[in-house]
Amino acid sequence: MSIRFILCFNKQGVVRLVRWYTANETGRETQEFIAQIYRLISSRDHKHQSNFVEFSDVTKLIYKRYAGLYFVMGVDMRDEEPIYLSHIHLFVEVLDSFFGNVCELDIVFNFYKVYMVLDEMFLAGEIQEVSKDVLIEKLHTLDKLE
Repeated sequence: MSIRFILCFNKQGVVRLVRWYTANETGRETQEFIAQIYRLISSRDHKHQSNFVEFSDVTKLIYKRYAGLYFVMGVDMRDEEPIYLSHIHLFVEVLDSFFGNVCELDIVFNFYKVYMVLDEMFLAGEIQEVSKDVLIEKLHTLDKLE
């Protein structure tokens, strides 16, 4: 399994999206884990430092900031970073197409649709679909079923 988790939080550190693909700790330990990731990423100079951070012996963080939101993936140390950075970008592009100029409020009030997008793209920590057009078509079909 290559993707360990996917997180999205705003500039204040409020979690807007979280998906674990590995067994995680108790609730309190999870909150401290996310807070540690937030402190690490938010303190970085985004203009002069890369979007890749070694986080632990087995996990590295790949992240990208879009407006006021950070999208973060925790992956295995041996995985290639650019692949996951491009999938973060694809995820945001699909959300943008699906919602029409996505914003933080879309993620908050339509979280079930955001998780639907996430589940179409990533399943059990593995990348499932890489075509934006195929994803949008599937999502519109699923959205009509509601």
